[in-house]
Amino acid sequence: MSGKDFDIRINSTHRVRFTRNAFDHSNRMLVDLLPTNGHAKVIAFIDSGVAQAFPELETQVSSYLECIPGISSKGVIVQTGGEECKRDKVTLQDAWNAIEQAGIDRHSYIICIGGGAYLDVIGLAAATAHRGIRLVRFPTTVLAQDDSGVGVKNGINAYGKKNFLGTFAVPHAVVNDFSFLHGQPENDRRSGIIEAVKVALVKDATFYHWIEENSEKLANLEPHALEETVERSALLHASHIAYGGDPYETGNSRPLDFGHWAAHKIEQLCDFQLSHANAVSVGLALDTVYSWKTGRLEQASAMRVLRTLKKLELPTWHSSLDQRGADGTRAVFHGLEEFREHLGGELTVLLLRDLGKGEDVHSMDLNLLEECIDWLAAQTTLPSPF
Repeated sequence: MSGKDFDIRINSTHRVRFTRNAFDHSNRMLVDLLPTNGHAKVIAFIDSGVAQAFPELETQVSSYLECIPGISSKGVIVQTGGEECKRDKVTLQDAWNAIEQAGIDRHSYIICIGGGAYLDVIGLAAATAHRGIRLVRFPTTVLAQDDSGVGVKNGINAYGKKNFLGTFAVPHAVVNDFSFLHGQPENDRRSGIIEAVKVALVKDATFYHWIEENSEKLANLEPHALEETVERSALLHASHIAYGGDPYETGNSRPLDFGHWAAHKIEQLCDFQLSHANAVSVGLALDTVYSWKTGRLEQASAMRVLRTLKKLELPTWHSSLDQRGADGTRAVFHGLEEFREHLGGELTVLLLRDLGKGEDVHSMDLNLLEECIDWLAAQTTLPSPF
């Protein structure tokens, strides 16, 4: 034995593509993303909500996959998506069953088309079957295309906690097909913009100013403005994962989770009746006000953020913030410990020092948080100062 130590870096390629009508036979993007040794197979999973919104999609996907040279198609599976599919192991188990029955191996591909929750579940199935099968994600919602769909996380909820079971796994590719965006309900499209607001606030002041200036167009879901927002947000998220130095969150800092400690708890407290996007909006508003009240962020900047949320018709308050435990403590405050536990180590919450600039803190004043929540609640009944 030489007694020498070695540190070996293992690199992964994170492919993010933008297109329209990916399953039109004239579009060769997917074909180019699926190199084969002549023995590969492919199976596709589709979120049922997407299949209903695009009635021809299942046929289109099936036809496209059958015509990819050197790859054997094993069909298309349609499953119920949405947050419900993450709340038990049924969808995950059904996906594993389909993968095993189709003989999908590590030289094969899994394609998943759906919203962020469904991508999480099928991503977990792909990451764990045979210890990892190449996955191509097709996020279909604004929220998934501008944030979670371009990430490397997979998971389901368990033990009453968000994403308790899961993996980090770099997908083989992510394809943002803009043709899916405009088939969503208006409220879902609009609420999904919150993750673009978030990443702009912590990473790119110029992008935040652009969102602010185009807030009326975005509120009206003007297609060009929406697509530009999604693309810029997706690239910021992907760039942080690739170049931020901690793609698998082994440290304490979580800059892309600004506003999320409260958001995840709010979802639990209302039994997921509030969407993830709207919960993030409330959590973002709370941490913005707290950043102001602690003297980090100028009041004028905080009011600008809240005004932008209002223009985008995004919430800054939810009644679950008022829920209290037997000891009188607001239930949402338990989200701080759950947030710490999920990552491990000491509590680390990102707050704002300026538009486009964040700062990690390791404790939060619960009395001041009480004041911030009360302040936000008052804005729902009093004339808004922002």
